[in-house]
Amino acid sequence: MRTLKLQMHLSLNGYVTAEQGAANFVWDKDVIKFCIDNLKNVDTILLGQHTAREFIHFWDGVAVTPDHPEWEPGKWISDIPKIVFSNTITHHQWKNTTILRGSLKEEINHLKKSTGKEMLVYGGAMLASSLIENDLVDEFYFLVNPVCFSKGLTIFQSVKKTLPLTLIKSHTFGCGNVLLNYKPGKQ
Repeated sequence: MRTLKLQMHLSLNGYVTAEQGAANFVWDKDVIKFCIDNLKNVDTILLGQHTAREFIHFWDGVAVTPDHPEWEPGKWISDIPKIVFSNTITHHQWKNTTILRGSLKEEINHLKKSTGKEMLVYGGAMLASSLIENDLVDEFYFLVNPVCFSKGLTIFQSVKKTLPLTLIKSHTFGCGNVLLNYKPGKQ
């Protein structure tokens, strides 16, 4: 069975984005290396429709700009097939991308049972929240950034019960980010 990994940048107070749009979280070469390493066994990137609109365009642009400081992760992200969950998008011009409609839980369970490598979710907040709510995430990779927002979006908005997590590993990066890698449940 395929594994579904969720990788998200978070503020210290749990927001994935500030109230007025995307947050510019801290990256350094070691965070970039981690992101590339976390993609090495991934053959599918999952995105929500709102995140996909900017995410795919941005990383496809980076992938064709070899002198861009984030070219290497951009190339990986651009080359890996993407699935966008949306009940409203009827057509798109994104390369290497499929739109899935219908029941998120059914589609994810179908993908998990299909042949392939790991799947990685980068967002958005609503997709991540729905995956957590439906117990569909097999592994969490939280990159906690040294910043707090007064308001914003959280991926835990749909959690209605205690969500026990077991720490698999942690790592502190030079830029101040802390990676917290968890599996759901108690081990």
